[in-house]
Amino acid sequence: MLRVALTGGIATGKSVVRDEFARLGVPTSDADQLARAVVAPGTPGLEAVVRRFGRGILLPDGSLDRKALGTIVFADPAARADLEAIVHPAVREATDVWLASLPAETPFAVCDIPLLFEAGREGDFGRIIVTACEPATQLARLVRRDHLTPDEARARIAAQWPLDEKLRRADYIIRTDGTFAETDRLVREVYRALEAES
Repeated sequence: MLRVALTGGIATGKSVVRDEFARLGVPTSDADQLARAVVAPGTPGLEAVVRRFGRGILLPDGSLDRKALGTIVFADPAARADLEAIVHPAVREATDVWLASLPAETPFAVCDIPLLFEAGREGDFGRIIVTACEPATQLARLVRRDHLTPDEARARIAAQWPLDEKLRRADYIIRTDGTFAETDRLVREVYRALEAES
């Protein structure tokens, strides 16, 4: 089975692309969802996060206050590194378990991993797809999606590798500046290429 990583900058359309692959029948996983699961209430991951950052990052129901934690880690690279050291190994393990659970005859599977390069995981995959859009589009999407100020959004974009560097390492690039129909057409082109490869 060909392992395919889907990555790109924050708010560059990864989930739209992943959803279209899923509609085409490709098994897909989402590292963001896995990351939420490893810090759910009652998990060792959440206990470790609370030990490092304090109980102020919890909501009244005991779940993680993502906005409060985000305010801390996007302002402090050392704090972000500490959080990643807790979350990334658990997400990697969950991804590997998911891939191993797929039927042996599966031609290829797509893993949406936003921090693929930052986590040093590119070697785990046979092909890499990078989503991209214009910087102004990315900023506007992030402000709207996550209810951030432009400065907060810029800090989150700056916390990741530059998109140009990710694009240089891509096997396939899917631009998401156009309409959803245009993005879906590009996904289908990559789907056919991956089908031929696998």
